[in-house]
Amino acid sequence: MSESHRHVNKRTGVLVGGAATALVAAAIVLPQANASAERPAPPRTFSAESAARAASSLKAELGADRTAGWYLDAGKGRLVMNVLSADDAGKLEAEGAVARVVRNSTSELQAATRALRATVAIPGTAWSIDPRTNQVSVVADRTVTGAELAALTEAVEKAGGGGMARIKRSAGEFRRYHGGGSGSEAATSTGGSDGSGESGDDSGRSGGPDSPGGSDGSGGSDGSDGSAGSGGSGGDSAGQGEGSTGALPVGGSAIFGGNARCSLGFNVTVQGAPAFLTAGHCGKGSATWTADQAGAQPLGTVADARFPESDFALVTYDDPAARPDSAVDLQNGGTRQMSRAAEAAVGMRVQRSGSTTGLSDGTVTGLDATVNYGNGDIVNGLIQTDVCAEPGDSGGPMFSGDAAVGLTSGGSGDCTRGGETFFQPVTTALEATGAEIGAGDGGDTGSDGAGRPAGR
Repeated sequence: MSESHRHVNKRTGVLVGGAATALVAAAIVLPQANASAERPAPPRTFSAESAARAASSLKAELGADRTAGWYLDAGKGRLVMNVLSADDAGKLEAEGAVARVVRNSTSELQAATRALRATVAIPGTAWSIDPRTNQVSVVADRTVTGAELAALTEAVEKAGGGGMARIKRSAGEFRRYHGGGSGSEAATSTGGSDGSGESGDDSGRSGGPDSPGGSDGSGGSDGSDGSAGSGGSGGDSAGQGEGSTGALPVGGSAIFGGNARCSLGFNVTVQGAPAFLTAGHCGKGSATWTADQAGAQPLGTVADARFPESDFALVTYDDPAARPDSAVDLQNGGTRQMSRAAEAAVGMRVQRSGSTTGLSDGTVTGLDATVNYGNGDIVNGLIQTDVCAEPGDSGGPMFSGDAAVGLTSGGSGDCTRGGETFFQPVTTALEATGAEIGAGDGGDTGSDGAGRPAGR
C-alpha cells in the first residue's frame, strides 16, 4: 500500500521573517481509495531516464488535465506521480508508480506562476513549481525586506489562493555566478559578505582557476569519487583533444572574456562545426573567449547569446578543425564523457563542475523556475537545485551520469553554507541553437576517477 494510502499529509503556511501572519497553506494530499479492482503492482525501481519515459507515457494516457506533475524519489528509485482523483491513482499503481492524490492541477499551478510573473518585479525573488508539495515555491533572498516583502507576500496570497503557493527565505543573495578580474561586473557582488564574493583579482574562495577546487568531495549518483581537484585548469584537463589552438578545454574548465571569468559548459557541434555552450550572461559580456586570463590562448567567438529571459550562449571555436572532447572535468584528474542531453526531473541526483569550486553534487528541487537577479535581469524556465556554486562557476556543466542537463546561471549562498542554484536547461539551448552534444572524438577519453572508462 502506498504512503498516500496510510496517512493524510498536511503542510502549514510558512512565517516570513518575524511576522506572525501565516501564508497560504500547502496543498492537502487527500486520502485515496484504490478504485481499481486489480491488485496494485509493487512499486517499480526507476532511473531518472526511465522515470521520465514512464511519466510521459502515463500523462499521455490519463490526459494532462488529470495529472499534476511527478518527481523521482531517488533514494528508493520510485516514480511518484500526482493525480487529481483516486480512480487515476489506482491506474498509476497498477503500472508500478507511487500515486498521490493532490488538490492543485498543473494548469492551476502554472497560472499562479504566470500571475506572479505579471505582478512581481522584486529583485532577489525566485519561484518554481514543486511537485513534492504540489505548490509554487517562492524564495525571497535576504535583500527582500520591508515594503518589498509585504508586496511579495500580498502577491503570493493572491496568486496562490487555495493553497497553491508558499514563501521561504534564503540567507544568501541571488546573483549571477560569473567571476572576474579588476573592474569586472562580477566585482559588484557582495565582496564576500556571504562567503562567495570575488575580490577583483580573480581570486574566488578557492583562490582562482588554478587552485584546488572547493567541492564537498561527494561523488554524486554516478559512482565517481568526487574528490576535489584542479578547480578548472583553463585548458589542460585530462582527455582534451588537439587542434591547431592546442589542448582544448572541457566542461568545467575556466574560460576568460574581457574582465570576466566563467566556466565552459559542454562542447557541442553545430552543423559539424566545433563549438561550446556557456552562460548567456557570460556571452553577453564579451564577444571573444580565451583559455587563459592573459588572452594568449584564443578559443572562440560568440555566435549566439541569450540573456535575460534565458541564460545560454553558443561560442564557435575559431579553428574549424578543432576537435574538443565531449567531456566534463571531474576536478580529480579524470573526465566524464557526455553522450546525450536529458531533461531535468525533480528528485534527480546531479553533479556540477566549475572553475571556482570544482565538483559538487545535489538534487533538482524545482522546474520552470523564474529568478530576478536585479537590474531588470529576470530569467525564466530554469532548473532549481540545492547544488552549491560560486562566482566563476557560471556556464559550467550540470550533468547526471553521461547526460548533459544544465548550464550554471546563478543563485544564492556558497559551497561552505549551501543555498539555491539555478541552471539553464541544456535541452532548451540545444534546440534554440541547433547544436548537438559532442564535438569530435577528442582523442583519449580519460577516466571517471574510479578506474573505469569515462561515461560508464
